[in-house]
This record gives sequence, structure tokens and C-alpha cells, in this order.
Amino acid sequence: MNKIMIVEDDTKLAELLKLYIQKYGYEVIAVTDFDRVFDIFQAYQPNLVLLDVNLPKFDGFYWCRQIRAASTCPIIFISARSGEMDQVMALEYGADDYITKPFHHEIVIAKIKSQLRRAFGEYAPKLEERVISHHDLILYPERLELTKGSKTTLLTKKEATILEVLMKRYPKVVSRELLLEKLWDDQSFVDENTLNVNMTRVRKKLQEIGINDGIETIRGAGYKLVWENSKYETIHS
Repeated sequence: MNKIMIVEDDTKLAELLKLYIQKYGYEVIAVTDFDRVFDIFQAYQPNLVLLDVNLPKFDGFYWCRQIRAASTCPIIFISARSGEMDQVMALEYGADDYITKPFHHEIVIAKIKSQLRRAFGEYAPKLEERVISHHDLILYPERLELTKGSKTTLLTKKEATILEVLMKRYPKVVSRELLLEKLWDDQSFVDENTLNVNMTRVRKKLQEIGINDGIETIRGAGYKLVWENSKYETIHS
């Protein structure tokens, strides 16, 4: 049975959603402790999260980042904030869809079913897991994990995508334009600084597993992975 986690501080709406979704055979939990959203997520291990933007203390964007750093499970925002930038931010932080309030419950169910099919059902990838490696440095794009020897660090989707592109194209320089194309379908919505922020995070993840100065910025050209006397190989790609 697929498990759905609702993170909505309007208790009446959360309960109505819970009851409606349960009618379709799903197991549902509605979070009431909004200081422990990520802890509850880890304990419950849902197959999909319905997440509001406006929440006590930390907003939905914050919790989306926390969840996405540890899991690839579908995240659907449900929010009264219908602005274009709110929706863009949600998608950039790792959400899979965005529903604006007020909404029809049938739409929510349809989107839940669609995301579950893509993640776990007939539309889910059936290919053998991809592994990109060089000696003891291994990237698992689907798991969002990077390992070197006994050290492992978790990645966001965007961090994993950046590393995959850099590793596959090593030792060539990768242009900013190519990275933006890989990360976002529509570059017009992307602030130039967004790529800089993600690249900084990738550098920190490399440092966590013992690789300092692993990415070099080539002014006017882009970025390249720095690894002396080495060659990255793609396995099962």
C-alpha cells in the first residue's frame, strides 16, 4: 500500500484531504508537529508528500530541501500562493508538481496517481542502475549518493546532475549554458546566481568525502572537474 504524508497546518483541510485520499486505498498520515517534519518523514518513509508552503516556523521550501536531500520520493506542493515565482521556487527546490488552492480533490488524486506511476509504477525507469566511477570515487545518480572509499554523502537532484555532467565530460570544460540546460527545462526562469549556489554546494559535498578544490572555474568558459592523472569511466550508462 502506498503511503502519503500530508504537511498542512490547516487542520480541517488536512483531515478532509486525509479522509478523501484514504478512500482510494492509500495509507495516509497528516503531520501535526511542524518542528519535526523531516524526522516524521524519515520514520514514516512515505511514497509521496503533499506539502504546503506556509507553515509554522519553517516554510515548505525549507522542508522540501530537507526531504529532497535524502529522498527522491515525489513531492507535490499544495498552496494558496499562486504566484509564478512561488511555483518556480518549488520546482527548483526539488518539487515534482504544484497545486494552487482552492482545488478539486479529484485533481489531487489524479496528480498523486500520476506521480506514483512515474516513480514506482508502469512509467518508472526499468533500466539497470547507472554508476559513474573513477577508482574509489563513485556517483549513484538514482540514489543521490556520492562515495569515496568508506565516506558517503547524500546529494540533491541538482548536485547529482552537476556531478554527472562534470564526470562524464572529464577532462573537458563544461559550459554554464550546458549545465543550465541539464538542470532546468526553461532557462528563462533561472537566476544566474542559482547555478553558482548549486556549484558551491557540490564543492562542499566533495570536501565532505575528502576531495578539496575538486572543481575549477574557468572564467568565460564554465567549470571542469580537477583530478590529476585520472579518467572517469561511465558504467551501466
